[in-house]
Amino acid sequence: MSQEQHDTSADTGMKTEVVAKSKRRQYPAEYKLRILEEVEACKGSGEVGALLRREGLYSSLVSKWREQRERGSLTGLSGHKRGPKVDLQAKELERLQRENKRLQEKLDRAELIIDVQKKVARLLGVPLEDNNRNEES
Repeated sequence: MSQEQHDTSADTGMKTEVVAKSKRRQYPAEYKLRILEEVEACKGSGEVGALLRREGLYSSLVSKWREQRERGSLTGLSGHKRGPKVDLQAKELERLQRENKRLQEKLDRAELIIDVQKKVARLLGVPLEDNNRNEES
C-alpha cells in the first residue's frame, strides 16, 4: 500500500462533528402562565425541581416570569420586540421629504415644458400674453 492510499483511507475513517449553534429560546405567554400555574400547584418537596427538570427551565427564569405576571406586563410575558424603535415623527418626516422631492421634480419638468412652449411660440411668431404683467396690474 502506497503512502497516498494510506492517507486517503485514514481521512475517510475520520468524521468531523459539526456542532449546531444554539438558538435563544423564546416562550409564548400561554406557556409561561401554564408553567407558573403548575409550579404553584406543586405541594410536595421536590415537585418543583422535578417540573423544572422536565421542562428544562431554571428557577430564576420562573422567578422572572412571576415578577412579570405580578406587574401585569403582558408584553413582558410575550417577549420583547427586537430591533430599533420606530420614531413616528422621523417616519412622517421621511415620507414628507420623499413627497417634496417628487413634487419638486414634477415642478421642474413643468417649468421646462413651459420654457420650450415659449420658445416654440417665439419661433412661430405667435404673440404670448405675459401673465406676470397682468398679475401686477
